[in-house]
Amino acid sequence: MRDRQVSRGARRAREFEAFVAGAAGRLLHAATLLTAEAPDANPRARRLLTLALAHTYARWDRLHGEDPYDCARQYLATRFARATWHRYGVFGRARSHPRGPLAALAPQERLILVLRLYEGVAEEQAAALLGLPTDRIHTVCDRATATLLHPTSHPAPRTAGREVAPS
Repeated sequence: MRDRQVSRGARRAREFEAFVAGAAGRLLHAATLLTAEAPDANPRARRLLTLALAHTYARWDRLHGEDPYDCARQYLATRFARATWHRYGVFGRARSHPRGPLAALAPQERLILVLRLYEGVAEEQAAALLGLPTDRIHTVCDRATATLLHPTSHPAPRTAGREVAPS
């Protein structure tokens, strides 16, 4: 009996190691996009990845045919959303100055954009995962895409004290 448990544990460890070898890079990139950290300095993203992988490992025997990547991605997204909610309110703007490629977006916009465009999650699945209506997911994704494709330029500095009337 003990030999079977040891064998099962070793097989489980090998399967999970193979999963991590194949999925960790993509999950880390998704986490880095979510946190808007620079790819070379991403401690929050690495923490999110570690938590997602630990959660997936804990559920490994109970996945029963489910995709472990989907489980890890779902946990990554919900953990990011929950942490952002507690830190900044309802997906408010971060007070730090992130430097990643999606730094111009609010956390909710980053989350939806990463799920929809980077991960390829359908609108209905993203809506169910985040508890939002499907049309809200569509609207936020469109707005985030427009923000990235057409960034607003900063307004010209005003002259001190006087406004110049247009002629």
